[in-house]
Amino acid sequence: MNYIYGDYSTNTPEIDVLAKKITDNSIIDPTLYTKYDVKRGLRDIDGKGVLTGLTDISTINQNKLVDGKLVPCDGELYYRGYNVNDIIDGITKDDRFGFEETVYLLLFGEMPNEKELEDFKQLLVQYRTLPQNFVRDVILKAPSEDMMNSIARSVLTLFCYDKNPNDTSINNVLRQCIQLISVFPLLSVYGYHSYNHYLRDKSLYIHRADPSMSTAEVILSLLRPDRKYTPLEAKVLDMALILHMEHGGGNNSTFTTHVVTSSGTDTYSTVAAALASLKGPKHGGANVKVYEMFEDMKKHVNDWNDDEAISNYLEKILDKQAFDGKGLIYGMGHAVYTISDPRQKILKGSVQKLALAEGYEDEFKLYEKVERIAPEVIGKKRKIYKGVASNVDFYSGLLYSMLKIPCELYTPMFATARIAGWSAHRLEELVNAGKIIRPAYMSISKKKQYVPLENR
Repeated sequence: MNYIYGDYSTNTPEIDVLAKKITDNSIIDPTLYTKYDVKRGLRDIDGKGVLTGLTDISTINQNKLVDGKLVPCDGELYYRGYNVNDIIDGITKDDRFGFEETVYLLLFGEMPNEKELEDFKQLLVQYRTLPQNFVRDVILKAPSEDMMNSIARSVLTLFCYDKNPNDTSINNVLRQCIQLISVFPLLSVYGYHSYNHYLRDKSLYIHRADPSMSTAEVILSLLRPDRKYTPLEAKVLDMALILHMEHGGGNNSTFTTHVVTSSGTDTYSTVAAALASLKGPKHGGANVKVYEMFEDMKKHVNDWNDDEAISNYLEKILDKQAFDGKGLIYGMGHAVYTISDPRQKILKGSVQKLALAEGYEDEFKLYEKVERIAPEVIGKKRKIYKGVASNVDFYSGLLYSMLKIPCELYTPMFATARIAGWSAHRLEELVNAGKIIRPAYMSISKKKQYVPLENR
């Protein structure tokens, strides 16, 4: 029998037997982590991360010093020393787009003046182009139902078009990073249009980016058939991109960026590795899970104003009897923040404003109810060591749905923002030329005597 590559239905009984063998021989007693004081997930039991490096790019505060003791506080996020709240407030007050300015801040460590900002914007526009026939030969000829894999494939293929891909000098890597930041909106949206046309039999739209537009405007204009959007839609998306673009060196995809960069590899391989990390539902893919969870909730909770019905549904999720059976209420809790995620607090206000404008007020109120009820349900069902609050992913799915961004592009929107943070961290790792990152794993295997094949 010939087996079709990648077809799950062609799995043989032998695969089931071998998979069970792997499971049986790979189980590690959880108590050993405590016995040997191993910080599983590189985090303490209270969620505090194990210190693995230094960075000057962003700061996350979740505790404050009171009478000589650290106590939880409302979360704070700083980009190069500037509070994100202040950055957003300044941009909002001036009624302008701020993604490009914040990219400049992360890369170069200082706020640009008007000329520096205009020059940088023009550089982004000049680099916002793909190689000739790249869309046709790479994106359209191999459509994928997974946009993150589509972007990663495109990034790795761009290596082949770079005349100096392996040069890790700061000048060359900076050029590569700015080019990738510029083309990520194209890779994301074109990848979706390819999927939508070839795999869903919908009309194909490939618009060119307008050089006068901000990054947020480019995304919306490339995505929509008529290229139309409202100023509010573009400004809210711009804010979401700013809030998603960086979050310290310890998050999974940024740590991956540091680890892979430390090996001396090229920029394209590094970014592809970061994309692979971000795709996971425990990281960037969480916003998709939040949206899907709410869609499932709407099917099973008839009255969105019934707190008890909502609570019962959330309990079923924790008991693995509802939604995806994983026992997780997506969008609740964070590896770092205890009381509040500052990004969520900023985003929520804009989501509410957009919900009122677009007729999603009932959906927004449902999200608010779950945000209030979920911590109580989790507290009853689970042993928790720190507070549980909604994170930035909680409202971002609702935001994207109101912007008519398809679910397949939720995580790519995250990536389109986070490529700025990854770039800053890659450059920081290269400038400081640290050792290759190589933590230790303790082996618990027992030594065995070799037995000849005929005697086994």
